[in-house]
Amino acid sequence: MATISSIRTSGNRVEIIDQLLLPRTQEWIEIDTIEKAYEAIKSMKIRGAPAIGSLAALSVASHISASLTQGLRPDFLSSSLEFSDHIKPLLDHLFLARLTAVNLGAALDQIRNVLDAGVESNSPVEEIAREVIKAGRAVHEIDLGQNRAMGKWGGDWIVEAVKKSGGSGEELNLMTVCNAGSLATSGYGTALGVITYLFEIRKLNKAYFIQSRPYHQGSRLTALEPMALDIPSVMVCDSMVGSLFQHHKIDAIVVGADSVVKNRDTANKIGTYNAAVLAARHKIPFLVIAPTSTIDLNTVDGSGIPVEHRPPIEARLVRGALYPATPDANGKYPQATVMVMPLEMKPEGVYNPSFDVTPAELITAIVTEKGVAVKENGVFDLENVL
Repeated sequence: MATISSIRTSGNRVEIIDQLLLPRTQEWIEIDTIEKAYEAIKSMKIRGAPAIGSLAALSVASHISASLTQGLRPDFLSSSLEFSDHIKPLLDHLFLARLTAVNLGAALDQIRNVLDAGVESNSPVEEIAREVIKAGRAVHEIDLGQNRAMGKWGGDWIVEAVKKSGGSGEELNLMTVCNAGSLATSGYGTALGVITYLFEIRKLNKAYFIQSRPYHQGSRLTALEPMALDIPSVMVCDSMVGSLFQHHKIDAIVVGADSVVKNRDTANKIGTYNAAVLAARHKIPFLVIAPTSTIDLNTVDGSGIPVEHRPPIEARLVRGALYPATPDANGKYPQATVMVMPLEMKPEGVYNPSFDVTPAELITAIVTEKGVAVKENGVFDLENVL
């Protein structure tokens, strides 16, 4: 089976797979406006920090490219200043879609820097526009190569770490949180990329993944990706992680990140902190796998990371195929959304953060596309991996 992608492009056409409908329904949505990109990110039709950064950048590139090919060009292409005044508010608007994801801001900043450089150099507006298009598309293209590099760095480090602790480096068992695979990136994945790499080099025994709240990204999305690659995998309910560590040999935990700040505190999907605390108790290496675009050196520590709280209704509902699963006349499985809490429960009776922050002291290593950073005298030095 082939890997499942989150984004596909053809010329100016940008489409995403609606991740809210997975795993039973694979529906592609065309993103042909900036507002559609904003709504897709905000509603979590697309999620995963690298993927939303890619979509935002691609939507800007597509918007500009389509404008250049129109018979009657819009007014904002009349001068470089008009162009800048049109594009910058769009970048600001897209940034507000997911404040926790540093990759989104980094992707938009790359576009903004190219735009500013073109205006300052008095380049013709069409030349600036084409450079911005190029920058937007490059965000998506570069991500795939970075993911493969992180997979190898992280996988090789885990093999050697296990050997140093007396193990063989073979038949490894890893656990991950949420979904940090192809659906969360431009392809291959960050944390799931490490698992995929170890499987490819025949060092992996089994991959464990937790359900992950509030949208069950683990049981809905991560479950799909190992199946597509024939990787042996096991789903674990969020509250069962401690039991897993007590009764099964787990060689490492690998997680993605939406933000890694200056002191190396890390924000990731809710439940990551729980896993990190339990990993420390059981002396299991805990690795954060994230591209350099996820590292935020402007935020001092985890207390400065904006943690998004999702609408309470999302934690009260579950969507899935009707059980027993019986396909209809078209071969599709009927689905339903059901309320799993008392109907009378008020919104203020639900606590529903999307992310938590794992302190740097609980993290064993941070892997970027440039290498692996470990602690020296209790402090991470990321100089060689940025």
